[in-house]
Amino acid sequence: MADLVRGRVDGTVPVTADALRFDLPEVDEFTRPYWDAAGEGRLLLRRCVDCGRAHHYPREFCPHCWAGEDRVTWEPASGRATLYTWSVIHRNDLPPFGTRVPYVAAVVDLAEGPRMMTEVIDCAHEALRIGMPLEVTFREAAQALWIPVFRP
Repeated sequence: MADLVRGRVDGTVPVTADALRFDLPEVDEFTRPYWDAAGEGRLLLRRCVDCGRAHHYPREFCPHCWAGEDRVTWEPASGRATLYTWSVIHRNDLPPFGTRVPYVAAVVDLAEGPRMMTEVIDCAHEALRIGMPLEVTFREAAQALWIPVFRP
């Protein structure tokens, strides 16, 4: 349980208790291509060769038809999306979210089909609308770790 709470920044360096953060993904050998592409400003998806459907978050198998790892490949996404739903977060006591409030936690529909949890930035909260077009951009969450976020 302690490892789960502390997390890992890059699969090899544990986060120390004094630097505890709840916004960093666990990067491992399988997801490394996704995070490397994000660092280059590119969003990747996984697509199944058998059923043709794309999915996100990255998984080693197809969640639609259960095809195995050898049947699912990485592909670049267009970076286009539409806003499905959102919530303006005014309070979050988990580090480092408290320094970011208010922020917009959102779910977007990617142009390729999958839905993705993310954050919407650079948009007045009053301007948010279901179906509004968005584009991906990337925010550096930690040294050499870039997170996809969306903006109008």
